[in-house]
Amino acid sequence: MDLGDHFERSGPTHLMARAGSGSIRMMIDWDKEEHRRCVAASLVNSTYVMEKDRGRWSRAQLAPAWWTSFHFHLERTRLLEDERSIFGAIYRHVPPPGQHHPSAPHYIVAFRGTMTVDDMQLNAHIVTNTVHDSNRSQLAHQAVRNLLATVHSRCIVWLTGHSQGASLALEVGRHLMLDHRRNLPTFLFNPPQVSLAPVINLTHSPDDKTDLYTLSKLVKAGLGKVLRPHRKRMEKLFEQLSSWAPNLYVHEKDFLCQGFIDYFEQREKLERRFRGAARSATALSYRDMLFYLLGKAKEPRPHLLPSATVWKNSTHVCRLRSHGLKQWWKPDGELILTPRRYTY
Repeated sequence: MDLGDHFERSGPTHLMARAGSGSIRMMIDWDKEEHRRCVAASLVNSTYVMEKDRGRWSRAQLAPAWWTSFHFHLERTRLLEDERSIFGAIYRHVPPPGQHHPSAPHYIVAFRGTMTVDDMQLNAHIVTNTVHDSNRSQLAHQAVRNLLATVHSRCIVWLTGHSQGASLALEVGRHLMLDHRRNLPTFLFNPPQVSLAPVINLTHSPDDKTDLYTLSKLVKAGLGKVLRPHRKRMEKLFEQLSSWAPNLYVHEKDFLCQGFIDYFEQREKLERRFRGAARSATALSYRDMLFYLLGKAKEPRPHLLPSATVWKNSTHVCRLRSHGLKQWWKPDGELILTPRRYTY
């Protein structure tokens, strides 16, 4: 049995307090970002452990502790699964009577990342920017729409996910904002972004990298003047999305999400030097412009986010561990976090 799946041993121990009976009581301050992050990451991990529980030889069910400890209830009828496996779940917050905090979510929708060979199909969709066409994306969209249709408009619903699950949460959150004007708090752990950023970071000095990104952005701005209808469409999409600012939790060594770090950091540098060009180029990508010229409208690239809060972790770990979920339920004191809010 994987000891790392035991909540009491491997969960956010800094939030745990022992009650007189020996049971664990969680000390959660919903107004504190560190605690919100730890809860969101723990519920994402519960989807991993739930899938592992299905294949255990023993009857042990280790997953429930990852949500019941925070007074969440698994909505069994809203379990997110396909013919292959469980890839997500919807949890309802049921605190003790009179203890609901105004900042606490009423529901959390959590998506796990890659575990098995069967998950590679969604990874292929991420690489080709066709997540919206995947079966899991359609199931996720429908489940969240059904949830929102049955709750009060003031009900707080969080979206969260890790790795490919973060891509699903990003896809759902973006479309809810564009199509329904629903701005859901979103927590994305190590979201993958397909780009040349890892190669550029390995082959270019920081100054050369900045020059390369600046030149690319200026070229995009110039092309945007030529492809004016496409630029106007993308700018409109960005304006519609601008008030939605998901939380991106990324490690600077993680190749899979370095593209998000460079996208926002280089955008900010360009805005300081060429504000007008930066605003125009921010909403554009070479891929989208190419498809526009070919007369094939495509979904905007998922990394083209107008606004976000990027939490960059610079803690010294090996590259393999830099993509792990476990780092995100550690206390702030064990991480080197640099938060930055980017707005369009």
